[in-house]
Formats: sequence, structure tokens, C-alpha cells
Amino acid sequence: MTPADPAFRDRVATAFAAQGFARTLGARLVSVEPGRCEIDCMFHDGLTQHHGMFHAGVLTTLADNACGFAAMSLLPPGGEVLSVEFKISFLRPGAGVAAVARGEVLKPGRTLTTCRADVHMRDASGRETLAATMLATMMAAAPEARGANPATGARDIPAAPGTRRIAAPP
Repeated sequence: MTPADPAFRDRVATAFAAQGFARTLGARLVSVEPGRCEIDCMFHDGLTQHHGMFHAGVLTTLADNACGFAAMSLLPPGGEVLSVEFKISFLRPGAGVAAVARGEVLKPGRTLTTCRADVHMRDASGRETLAATMLATMMAAAPEARGANPATGARDIPAAPGTRRIAAPP
């Protein structure tokens, strides 16, 4: 696949770095190629479910991000993506020292792009075992103008009509 933006790697890396949730998880952008993306996350106690393994939400987030950034790598300059649908199947428990999500574009489109991601559990020896697989649809989106919150530097996203914003704790 051929990227529409020669600077796609920098654009994807910048967008990944802007994700507060990915930082909270400790996720790391390992590689991005046209139509492909790999993200990993080291295990720690803050990512567990009640059996002490990776929580399904962590694995889902990694797969969703791998699909999204794989799709974003093929968009023209300034192009962003939003997830519009996905289905994930968990094949094995999330037991390992790291989770590795590899996303790839199956069918690129002007508006909708179909992707898949596999999430592998890596053990201490480096051996990987498939634990989950995702099929996802990503939508190309134009960047939205957002101001930065002066207190945090984060983007300020206005509240949806009919809702109110809840102030962040100091």
C-alpha cells in the first residue's frame, strides 16, 4: 500500500503521543508502515482484571489503536480516523509480560477503512501466543479545531449540546 502522506510516520507518532490513555497504560508505538501498525504494552499490576492478567479493556484498546493508526498511515496530510465499529474475540487469557497488537488495513477506502488486529501475549522468553483478534471499521475524519486547556495543556473539547462539562480535579 502506498501512503498519501510522505510524512505519515511523524503524523502517526504525534497523534499516538497525544493520547493520554495510551500513556496511562504505558503503551508504546513500536512501528508504523503504510497500512500497518504495531503497539506494545508491558504488564503491570495497574492493568489487571480480578485474576491478575491483562484486562480485556487494555487488549481491546491496543487492538483498536493498532487498527486506527494503520488506517491513518494511508490518509492524506492532516487526515485523522475515528473508530466506527469493531468486534474483538478473545482466544486465550491475557497472561504474559507484554501484550503486542499488530494492526493492518484489509481494505482502504476514501471514507471507511476495514482493518484487523491480532493481539499476542509475549512471555519472558520472548515467545508470542495469539490471545485476541479484532475486525474494525475506521472512518476518515477531518481534524477538529480544539484549543488547549491552559491549566493542563490538553485539548479542550466542548461539551455536546444538552450536556455539561464536569470540571477536572485541581
